[in-house]
Amino acid sequence: MEAEADEEDNTFTTISLADDSGENRTTVLHLKEEEEEECFSVKSKMDGDVENQVEVEEKTRLINQVLELQHTLEDLSARVDAVKEENLKLKSENQVLGQYIENLMSASSVFQTTDTKGKRK
Repeated sequence: MEAEADEEDNTFTTISLADDSGENRTTVLHLKEEEEEECFSVKSKMDGDVENQVEVEEKTRLINQVLELQHTLEDLSARVDAVKEENLKLKSENQVLGQYIENLMSASSVFQTTDTKGKRK
């Protein structure tokens, strides 16, 4: 592959390409300074678009992660509330059962306190 540079306008004038058929084809490529800047600008925009796309994808991933964590937090908060209610219910039931057992024990002669000193004499 050959390239000749024209010193006057800073362009490439000829590039020779050989294909498999053995024919030599010549392609002329004119790139002036403005076109080079435009090509660079387009490349920069493409690179910027890729970087922007990566940023957008990262932001989207982070937003989805935050939303998932918010839902998890809501679920955990609801579970904590349910456990608190269940705990209060069980405490109340335990108090009722404790009072019931105490009443049974006081009504039964087996659990009555007796004066053991008086009986031994």
